[in-house]
Amino acid sequence: MKHLCVALGFFFFGLGTIGAFLPVLPTVPFLLLAAYFFAKGSKRFNDWFIATKLYQAHLESFVRDRAMPLRSKLWILFYASSMLLFAFFMMKNIYGRVFILALMAFKYYYFFFRIKTAPPETEKIPAHAEE
Repeated sequence: MKHLCVALGFFFFGLGTIGAFLPVLPTVPFLLLAAYFFAKGSKRFNDWFIATKLYQAHLESFVRDRAMPLRSKLWILFYASSMLLFAFFMMKNIYGRVFILALMAFKYYYFFFRIKTAPPETEKIPAHAEE
């Protein structure tokens, strides 16, 4: 079972990496899944994943504080909304359109009322530089 979790962790890590460069794929949900599967599968791979720049750039503040900087929220909402609007205009079914609108409303509600807004990231000073 642990091998399956590690394999799924790498699968979702790969999708999250692709999503960091392509606006069509979301980065954060795939990296959250990768974090979950690495944590379940192997301490060594979990430690490696936490040390990656992708984790630190996209998930660290969210996992630590359950908060995201406003800029990150807006970028995620922009890309997700553009994909949903494309689907909305391509869909001919009224029930599908209503579902997409409801999904968009829920997404905005969740991002602005359920996820705290973190202050903008400041440059981190290494501990040895303070001496």
